Amino acid sequence: MQNGRMAVRVLDHPLSEHLLAGLRDADTPPERFRGLSRRLTTLLVLEATRGLSARETSVRTPLEEAPAKVLAQGLAVVPVLRAGLGMLEPVVALFPDVAVGYIGLERHEETAVAHSYYCKLPQLAGRFTLCVDPMLATGGSASQAIGLIKAHGADQVTMVCVVAAPQGIEKLKTAHPEVDIVTAAVDRDLDERKFILPGLGDFGDRLYGTL
Repeated sequence: MQNGRMAVRVLDHPLSEHLLAGLRDADTPPERFRGLSRRLTTLLVLEATRGLSARETSVRTPLEEAPAKVLAQGLAVVPVLRAGLGMLEPVVALFPDVAVGYIGLERHEETAVAHSYYCKLPQLAGRFTLCVDPMLATGGSASQAIGLIKAHGADQVTMVCVVAAPQGIEKLKTAHPEVDIVTAAVDRDLDERKFILPGLGDFGDRLYGTL
């Protein structure tokens, strides 16, 4: 298990701020939104995987033997459908051997309570597991997803999101205090519909043009 104390790691880089500005912009069309999402997710995943285990080895360069380090731990990624799919491609590009699972959660528009309609997960024991969902709003969906991930054997889980609300962070801190959060921004609040403020609207709708 992790150390039992949640860490919230917010990206601190001019490029991440630039990409997030484009995602927030209501005038950004879906095709550009998808590209911005891929690039920002790449930065988020690089930060989230700092804790991956590595082992020392050696390689022969064209000139001589050189010490080296290689990954010593399997990685898994679990996007929360459907918006989380927009964050999957960069993870697979960075880690081609990653094991991929899927969790489908649908939030009721009036109650904001999510229910699961699909869950397909690989063997997670011993793997460094990323749960990816772009918007951490109330934290209800993320908490349910992480609960399912842990029930399938994961003991090292990191939540990766584009934007987080204080309420979502507090929810995960209570329900899963050992799970770190990596995000591009912690926003101000939620509105009456449980949308993040200032946020960037409905990520899935903007990603797929279903506005």
